[in-house]
Amino acid sequence: MGNNIIATGTKTGLMALLALASCTSTTTQQSQTPTAVEQKQAETNPLLTEWTGPYGGVPAFDKMNLADLKPAMERGMELQLAEIEAIANNPAPATFENTIEAMERAGEELNRAFTYYGIWSSNVSTPEFRKIQEELAPKISEFSSKISQNEKLFQRIKTVYENAQKNPLPADQQRVVQLVYENFAMEGADLSPEAKKRYAEINKELSSLYTAFGNNVLADEENYVTYLTKDQLKGLPEDFVKAAAKAAEDRGKAGMYAVTNTRSSMDQFLTYSDERALREKVWNTYYSRGDNGDDKDNNAIIAKILKLRNERVKLMGYDNYAEWRLQNRMAKNPENAMALMNAVWPAAIARVKEEVADMQKVANATSKTKITIQPWDYRYYAEKVRKQKYDLNSDEVKQYLELSNLTQAMFFTAGELFNFKFTPVEEGKVPVFHEDVKVWEVTDKTTGEHIGLWYLDPFARQGKRSGAWATTYRAHTTFDGKKTVLASNNSNFVKPAPGEPVLVSWDDATTFFHEFGHALHFLAANVKYPTLNSGVRDYTEFQSQLLERWLSTDKVINQFLKHHETGKPMPADLVAKIKKASTFNQGFETTEYLASAIMDMKLHLADPNGLDPDKFERETLAAMNMPKEVVMRHRTPHFGHVFSGEGYATGYYGYLWADVLTSDAAEAFEEAPGGFYDKEVAAKLVKYLFAPRNAMDPAEAYRLFRGRDAKIDALMRDRGFPVPSGSSKSGSSNK
Repeated sequence: MGNNIIATGTKTGLMALLALASCTSTTTQQSQTPTAVEQKQAETNPLLTEWTGPYGGVPAFDKMNLADLKPAMERGMELQLAEIEAIANNPAPATFENTIEAMERAGEELNRAFTYYGIWSSNVSTPEFRKIQEELAPKISEFSSKISQNEKLFQRIKTVYENAQKNPLPADQQRVVQLVYENFAMEGADLSPEAKKRYAEINKELSSLYTAFGNNVLADEENYVTYLTKDQLKGLPEDFVKAAAKAAEDRGKAGMYAVTNTRSSMDQFLTYSDERALREKVWNTYYSRGDNGDDKDNNAIIAKILKLRNERVKLMGYDNYAEWRLQNRMAKNPENAMALMNAVWPAAIARVKEEVADMQKVANATSKTKITIQPWDYRYYAEKVRKQKYDLNSDEVKQYLELSNLTQAMFFTAGELFNFKFTPVEEGKVPVFHEDVKVWEVTDKTTGEHIGLWYLDPFARQGKRSGAWATTYRAHTTFDGKKTVLASNNSNFVKPAPGEPVLVSWDDATTFFHEFGHALHFLAANVKYPTLNSGVRDYTEFQSQLLERWLSTDKVINQFLKHHETGKPMPADLVAKIKKASTFNQGFETTEYLASAIMDMKLHLADPNGLDPDKFERETLAAMNMPKEVVMRHRTPHFGHVFSGEGYATGYYGYLWADVLTSDAAEAFEEAPGGFYDKEVAAKLVKYLFAPRNAMDPAEAYRLFRGRDAKIDALMRDRGFPVPSGSSKSGSSNK
């Protein structure tokens, strides 16, 4: 499902900064006029200078110096504010060209600085960077408020918008105007001066809270490591043991074995370790991130965030944060989002009961002492049930899932569907920010036309946030000359010992394809204006979730899922077992995800005054009849999707909404003569679902692809759940 993912698509221009501002609510300093020397230094700052080199210019990752970051960000904001002031004070009547296009063009220097900021934040964070991040967060917020609350600017935007309602512009321009106007309106551009002042103050405070939340989680991931001795390794796969030895050595504990506090490490340990007491310890360490009652505890921060978000949207007349946030999403309102989740929840928890009963039977038959299945037992006994029910051993499957082969499988899929070719870029030709990062050039297979570059940063390390994600350093646009794409995928695979293969689980391989789907969405873009590279949150996960389906196609399995030692393809009987077991453990997978999604929504629908996040989580789960054997995928104190920014706040349901589309679209391929490689369906996929990005309404785009709205039935079939009678809920409905 890929629900453990934070996938971020970088937008360019003003929309990117407003989006970021809503994620890292911030306020600004008074701009100071720099001296001539300071100005000269700022303008030669390597983090601001235009990208040079091959492929239309590339980020100068080899020139990243943390000392340059703060001055680059401050200077970039100053330059963009000057551009915005010039637009706002243009004496000529407002037009699309002198207002909207001018805004699309503004902020190039700051966009470049933000690229490096994002790398430090996500990929190579240090305590020194975090200090700078804390200082910059409120300044970025103030900067953003100065734009979103610029009255003269908004009046010009409003004029262009109203004129376009009377005399429509070309479709792409009409869409840009709509998105820009709606974004400003949602950010309080129409508020009174007093309300605007309070709005900006709230954003400033939120920005610091978001930064603190994320840094607290990262600190707990770095500081809480479980060290094992040789006699505590029973049941663990050899590749995990070797990687754990290296991780311990890297932390100055040679001769020991480190279970790091990341999902990939925790997940494998809980699946295979025979040491039940250690499983409980690792489970508690992971799921208590941000909830340890120390100076990194996030509960008080969450309470403040919820209060401030609620106060902010009430300034604009909304009843709650969810109502404000979902107005321009596919779901339209929290009621529609909750209706979808509530339609799936009963089937999910019913399946958990069946799964637990199966696991308890195995535990009763094999455990030396009588045990009752607990959350730290779920993965372990689920694996034993999988072997018993389907004769399917996850460790056996991993032997065929070698990272470089999986990468080639993704390239093959991209070639078949998008006509893309991936060619390794010679080492040293393109700067990278870490030696682990590799780069490929993407071209059109037929014409050889350059499409862009794809960067891959595959391994976990200290200072890198957990999970997997995709981003863009440069998005496709044509309005000021063609700009090609610089896309990136980032994973947290456990780095193997030297000379050892990188073998991953089926779930991790699925996530790898998922994130590559985001990259293909960037690379396939065919839009004129930067704003059209933005996305609708409950839609943008659809394209990536759909790409997961190609991992299990015969062409991929037969060509790329080869045993890392023998080179032989995965045998047909093992493939059959995997497909037969495809709905196995869906109770667990769906329940842990949905619990987080429902919690996200309920937290933002509740009265935040006096809300105790820890108590609210416990009471809400009890009211939902949450199975005691399953924990939320992201417990509230480390729910970074929702509390280290606003990207997924009241939007985590979007994975399920997108999965309705995914299941329905997958059936379009299954029904086609050429199956998942049908050329006609693939062409429609690219034309309507990938290339337009946000240039058209997602619901309309889906109808053009499928000929109708999506239905929930396919999703329920995919998960092996009963299909609701008379179901008509749609993932692309406008209800």
